[in-house]
Amino acid sequence: MRLDRLAAGLAAALVLAPAAPAQVASWEREWPRTDFETSAVPFSEIVSGGPPKDGIPAIWEPSFIPVAEEDRLTGREPVITLEIDGAAPRAYPIRYLTWHEIVNDRVGGTPVAVTFCPLCNSGIVFDRRVDGALRTFGVSGKLRHSDMIMYDRETESWWQQALGEGIVGHHTGDELAQLPSWMESWQAFRARNPEGMVMDQPDARRPYGENPYVSYDSGRPFLYSGEMPPHDIPPTARVVKVGERAWPLTRVRAAAPLSEAGVTITWAEGQASALDTRDIGAGREVGNIRVRDAAGRDVAHDVMFAFAFHAFHPNGQWMLGE
Repeated sequence: MRLDRLAAGLAAALVLAPAAPAQVASWEREWPRTDFETSAVPFSEIVSGGPPKDGIPAIWEPSFIPVAEEDRLTGREPVITLEIDGAAPRAYPIRYLTWHEIVNDRVGGTPVAVTFCPLCNSGIVFDRRVDGALRTFGVSGKLRHSDMIMYDRETESWWQQALGEGIVGHHTGDELAQLPSWMESWQAFRARNPEGMVMDQPDARRPYGENPYVSYDSGRPFLYSGEMPPHDIPPTARVVKVGERAWPLTRVRAAAPLSEAGVTITWAEGQASALDTRDIGAGREVGNIRVRDAAGRDVAHDVMFAFAFHAFHPNGQWMLGE
């Protein structure tokens, strides 16, 4: 655990669990290995999303097939792309992540957690090593600010997906390293990586390709009671998040390529929203985003909903171009 951060940065924010709130007593029965004595957030901000622990089953041992053998995906369906030197590029279809939310994988020697929270449209890839110790991640069934709370199987600490930060338990205050990845259409990945690999269907019994959150990205956030974003930005409008900055997707789409704050953001037509129509591949156009630095290297970022950026970065900078 990062004791220096706990001593300096988290000292003011550290919240000790109340003596015996009903919700914590219930959690302790479900999570006997979790250390509820330490938390970086108020427990009142944590709610049940409905499913229990592992009710949304993370994937522990994904299988992959060559791009040329994939015949289930349609062209505009989104995938999370991960390109690590020394390994074939990999695509993780959102049609699978919608139902599993976390994939524990190893790419080119790097252990990774590929994560997608549909409620925040947050798709992030993390290195699964914490101070050199390997961790594997599952879905807790809990939410904070409508965002998935992950847990690690080794210590059963709770982690905020949108931040990659430990918020309850042994790993409180620890951070996962975010790796450069991006969401793009299957046809874009396939055209650029004919020798790439794509995650195969995990479970034939699930209705993959169907969106259980129909019209979600044009409505209100689920189980969210925090402040709405400023500047009259709709809560489920997409923003491109880089660090503590957020660019509204509407601005990026109109101005791309957009170069500001040391990065260049590009937009290209061809990707469907996974959270619009029942058929994931038929969703409205949201486009393919890439973020690179001045040297042309891919930059870790996220394309998330505006309410989630505001909730987790209340002092963040809105890049409105005004």
